[in-house]
Amino acid sequence: MIFSVIRRERFSVPLKIWGLVILTALFFAIDLQCWHRAIGYVGPGLATILGNLQVFATAAFGALLFKEVISKRLIVALPLAVIGLFLLIGLDLNEISSDILWGLLFGILTAISYSSYIICLRQSQSTEKKLPLFANMGIISLLTALSVGISMNVTGDSFVIPTSSDWLYLIIYGVFCQGIGWAFISKGLPNLPAAIAGLLMLLQPALAFVWDVVLFSRPTGAYGLFGVALVLFAIGMGIYGQQAVAKNNE
Repeated sequence: MIFSVIRRERFSVPLKIWGLVILTALFFAIDLQCWHRAIGYVGPGLATILGNLQVFATAAFGALLFKEVISKRLIVALPLAVIGLFLLIGLDLNEISSDILWGLLFGILTAISYSSYIICLRQSQSTEKKLPLFANMGIISLLTALSVGISMNVTGDSFVIPTSSDWLYLIIYGVFCQGIGWAFISKGLPNLPAAIAGLLMLLQPALAFVWDVVLFSRPTGAYGLFGVALVLFAIGMGIYGQQAVAKNNE
């Protein structure tokens, strides 16, 4: 927001754009809340896999709302990508408890809310009367923080950040992962079909796995490496398929 004010970016846009911005923030707040609750029930591996089922919802929304054609390659690529994520992160099906059922519920809600966030963010930056990039990012971030803060106050969660190292990690996460990352996402999404946008988001868990191996020496077997390769192959296959469809429709 400070950068946006320094650049004197305009904040005067039609009410429709403000509605999309508010919806984007609301869906992102719901996504964060559901994902963290899913992690609490089933752990980060399965929670991340469930959240990345958003590729199905995003492609479906693109077809239903914007009449985007889904290629046969993309239809094949989506389940391949999900299978790759299962191999990459790991899943133990030996026990089905109430915690797992709650985790599945919150994970599915994560996928739906995240795909809704992607669609709304894309639409908020797809018109000439849109908010400038950094103004859009800043307002969505503030509204998301407000929504999460209200939710935390209702549930009685603590706002305390206990140590200086926690502060450092949060600052790095906010500036690089959310700030710069959001800038790239907001800039690129308006130029992509919804299905490709969702599929590209699968790079996040794949690269998270790579950094986990490189930086934190995560034990990795043949299944994990095959999962990474399968996800990347599926991403390339899906992008090629949608590009071919777009070219044929020109």
